[in-house]
Amino acid sequence: MGKAVYRPIFALMLLSGLAACSSSPKKADVVPFETTLSNAEAQVTVGGADAAITAFEEAAKADPTRKEPWVRIAQLQFDQGQYARAIVAAEEVLQRDPEDLVADGVITVAGFRVANQSLTRLQGRGALASDTARKEAQTLANTLRTTMGDAVLADPTPKPKPRARTRTTRSATPAASQPAAQPAKPAARSNNSDPFQNIGN
Repeated sequence: MGKAVYRPIFALMLLSGLAACSSSPKKADVVPFETTLSNAEAQVTVGGADAAITAFEEAAKADPTRKEPWVRIAQLQFDQGQYARAIVAAEEVLQRDPEDLVADGVITVAGFRVANQSLTRLQGRGALASDTARKEAQTLANTLRTTMGDAVLADPTPKPKPRARTRTTRSATPAASQPAAQPAKPAARSNNSDPFQNIGN
């Protein structure tokens, strides 16, 4: 009698266990990091920069310890002119590899361009008239001159427009008897290439 009672209970427990196993969701297949990185790189030419950045972010999630996705994100953001976002991505690279030269280069150049844009806006609003702001601008100019040379601060001189050629009739007088034209003396250029010298004056 006892065995007959326990058999239905055991059968119900077995069926409930099987139902639980069959209803449990299957684990998604994990895509290897190298595959996600390759797919993201393909998006650069296929889907454009925005799609590629999204794909590289997914690759970064696939293996948070790897720096390669963040390097590409920093480069793509820099190419799009998103310098602040490029700096953020480059900082992620340096957290994983403090010696990465690409990340240091992105931070340096992007930081300079952000500073240049900010100084231009402040100068246009007259916010650089104070002595403190001028000293900060002068420090930035001296640092850039020391590390990158004067050419990075000097304004490019416009190229002279070519003169239109005019046809001249031959003269009976020999060319040797005509006085040679004296070359014009070049205008004296100022040696002061500091772009912040007139700020606040």
